[in-house]
Amino acid sequence: MQAYHDAEWGVPLHDDRALFEFLCLEGAQAGLSWRTVLNKREHYRNAFHHFEIARVAAMKDRELEKLLLDPGLIRNRLKISSVRDNAKVALEVIAEYGSLDAYLWSFVEGKPVHNRWRGRGDVPATTPVSDRMSKALKKRGFRFVGSTICYAFMQATGMVNDHLVECFRHKACAAGH
Repeated sequence: MQAYHDAEWGVPLHDDRALFEFLCLEGAQAGLSWRTVLNKREHYRNAFHHFEIARVAAMKDRELEKLLLDPGLIRNRLKISSVRDNAKVALEVIAEYGSLDAYLWSFVEGKPVHNRWRGRGDVPATTPVSDRMSKALKKRGFRFVGSTICYAFMQATGMVNDHLVECFRHKACAAGH
């Protein structure tokens, strides 16, 4: 968890494959701890073709059924099938916007929101922006994209910098690293 915090969480991310991975992993995390998902991340990468969107979208039902037997994944039928379904919708978004990055980052006007929280209790679980993102993603057909999931996704991918101001990562993430 410390390495993830120190090297990844909150760093602005603009790669479609990586954004898709985080969207799927945040959805898998629903109702569970992030530690659980982080510990299974490599297994998810292997099971879902390293989150190559077109390859995931082309997965067959029998492949998904097999994944339900895999103890290295969260074996929830809806969460497993949502990865493929979300890949199909992501391809539609890419066709329309040119990239998943352009679409997702449009919710924050293409640049990170830098918050200045002093304590953990100050950090919200949702915001009006995550509410809008959730509603828009659901309307397009994405699944497991509630507002809390969207906000966690925004934090993880650097769309919002929610490192506390006292955290050494706050300034680095504000600078884009």
